[in-house]
Amino acid sequence: MISNQILQNTITGLKGISRVDFAVVDIEGNNVVTTLDDERGYASAIADFVKSPADSQEVSKYQFFKIYDEQVVEYVLVASGTTEDVYMIGKMAAFQIQNLLVAYKERFDKDNFIKNLLLDNLLLVDIYGRSKKLHIATEAKRAVIIVESDQNKEKNVVELINSCVGNNGKDFVTAVDENNVIVVKELPEDNTHVEIEKATKQILDALEKEGASKVHIAYGNVVNEIKDVSRSYKEAKMALDVGKIFFSERNVIAYSELGIGRLIYQLPIPLCKMFIKEIFGTKSPDDFDEETITTINKFFENSLNVSETSRQLFIHRNTLVYRLDKLQKSTGLDLRVFEDAITFKIALMVVKYMKYMESFEY
Repeated sequence: MISNQILQNTITGLKGISRVDFAVVDIEGNNVVTTLDDERGYASAIADFVKSPADSQEVSKYQFFKIYDEQVVEYVLVASGTTEDVYMIGKMAAFQIQNLLVAYKERFDKDNFIKNLLLDNLLLVDIYGRSKKLHIATEAKRAVIIVESDQNKEKNVVELINSCVGNNGKDFVTAVDENNVIVVKELPEDNTHVEIEKATKQILDALEKEGASKVHIAYGNVVNEIKDVSRSYKEAKMALDVGKIFFSERNVIAYSELGIGRLIYQLPIPLCKMFIKEIFGTKSPDDFDEETITTINKFFENSLNVSETSRQLFIHRNTLVYRLDKLQKSTGLDLRVFEDAITFKIALMVVKYMKYMESFEY
């Protein structure tokens, strides 16, 4: 619903333009907001006016106008001034406030609808029915973007992101909790990936400009119908979590880029521990020295290419072969063999996942 501050700003602005004083009064005769100094001249007459069939009425030196919310009187606008055009100005002011009520109510309803849509709280028939009522296209390409930053608890973050991507009337920016801001982004028929990258960059730049130091942005796959928006939201949530584990150096991550990481993320911890024990026995990758870890990571980065890895590590080829042989003796896995390399890579990712999950237990 429209705030009192908005109403006060509106009538103050209208007074500045027309030199007519206004008051917005509830149906019991209590001032909600006002520019008038004295309400005693009209308070007692408000209740009678609300009960009457008239939409406007002159009482003493005041003009009364009814303001409706879905055909029910919500407020009474009181206008008072020395100009001869008080009635016409009051009528225009009432029309303005009426439109504000409708606009803010629709905005509130849309936000509520989007939140329930994301959280899967709506039946299919309700999704299409409410979409039609709120004038939201049911068939359009959309993707959900989740934004987490060290400034998300600030009240202006939703407005900041809305100013970046949500001013076209087709995108929705909301928050379902205090940690994350969610953007439901409508996309063109082609170049959807380019459009998402553009939006995430705008958001990232805006937050960093505001002083945010830790920003994580994730987005789900593109969906074609509004009923599937919740699926894109779940994908974005997973991308946000998995991205922190396996892609911590990146600010922006897509669900489609998670690869095997999203499978590992869904494994139960007991199964992970069993797998690691089978691969490393009583040892752990944490027991490897820094030189070994650097060698392993660089070897994987260069797609198991011995020559390129030794060149980037500034060591002789034979030195690299020696290190790989030494690792094979201790683990039983030869990283030069594709299947062993895959097993080792997965094991390292599983250990990383386990350490991340254990950090939440303390």
